[in-house]
Amino acid sequence: MLQKIRKLIPNFIVNNLWHLPIAILANLCYGFPSRKLTIIGITGTSGKTTTSYLIYHLLLKANLKVALISTILCKIGKKEIDIGLHVTNPSPFALQKMLKKIKDKGYTHLVLETTSHGLAQHRCWGINFQYGVLTNIAHEHLDYHKTLKNYQKAKLKLIKKAKVAVINRLDPSYQLAIKAASGRVIEFDQSCKFISKNLIGSFNQKNISAAVAIAKDLNIPINTIKKAISSFPGVPGRMEVIQTKPFNIVIDFAHKPDALMAALGSLRKITKGKLISVFGCAGLRDILKRPIMGRISSKLADITILTAEDPRTESVIDINNQIESGFIKSKTNHLYRQPDRQQAINQAIALAKPKDTVALFGKSHEKSICFGTIEHPWSEHLAVKKAIKLLSKKSS
Repeated sequence: MLQKIRKLIPNFIVNNLWHLPIAILANLCYGFPSRKLTIIGITGTSGKTTTSYLIYHLLLKANLKVALISTILCKIGKKEIDIGLHVTNPSPFALQKMLKKIKDKGYTHLVLETTSHGLAQHRCWGINFQYGVLTNIAHEHLDYHKTLKNYQKAKLKLIKKAKVAVINRLDPSYQLAIKAASGRVIEFDQSCKFISKNLIGSFNQKNISAAVAIAKDLNIPINTIKKAISSFPGVPGRMEVIQTKPFNIVIDFAHKPDALMAALGSLRKITKGKLISVFGCAGLRDILKRPIMGRISSKLADITILTAEDPRTESVIDINNQIESGFIKSKTNHLYRQPDRQQAINQAIALAKPKDTVALFGKSHEKSICFGTIEHPWSEHLAVKKAIKLLSKKSS
């Protein structure tokens, strides 16, 4: 009943009359700790986690006292804190508590990943952003924002808040970002010449370029930047190669059209055999993207296996039907449906031949998968190990 009532109330009313007062109270309780920190905010439809990790790594190698709050975790020195399930921006009280802890421990810089939900719901209210990085804006989260305009407006909040706006010159959002910027503007594109062996795909040059733009503005020496980029270890669950022989296995978070297209496009170029794509779409989320993702996989992958990805109270079968509606069948591609994610991964690895690539999308670093209203323990990496073990048993 409460959920039905909530759906009748416009988001802006809930955000302004509920979320905003909570955010103000959280800042007051913790004493506006962000005022003592140089905070670098990163948002965008895709690339924000990789960019966050890159900037954090660059500042760390420059011997700055820097902390990180990202989709995956919060890093304060050697301590790592899991921020929760399916969440990027923590709640205002949790976030302000982290900020105070970071300030009290003597840190001077913080890299903070932010989402459209977090920005729309004022979770970042009161935070003093020195830099605001916008990687890109593409189709996503229209289940919540309703229109692309609302989604863009939420993302651009970071650009408006920041003293320095760092924007992608080649993204369609460029003109909107320029108009939204209230302070100094730094532009970046994909022409950065620095290379990291642990970042697969040309699209990652955009993320490197954004990180380098920040580092240069912070007067970090070029040699330090170059060494830091080359030594970057990569990001868990972001185009992460976990096996290369006899076939490749890659885990990535791509759960939206632009990210899936970029990931499959990059893997297509380096795969000598067949490209096997395993993914689903989350339940109770943007349904418009489902057929789009089906179409993308049909064009770029040789084999597509549709499966579960946090179906919540929706039917996995119904979700996969919607994905399949966009799938363009041909003589060169094959489509399978396996609602059990472990079984889908087993099937993909069993089908793989030498020089093939098995790419798993949508779960990445997450530690649970949601069926109904219950979060069940899940590890994509453990699922792969189980599948390989099963294949070894069958082969022996």
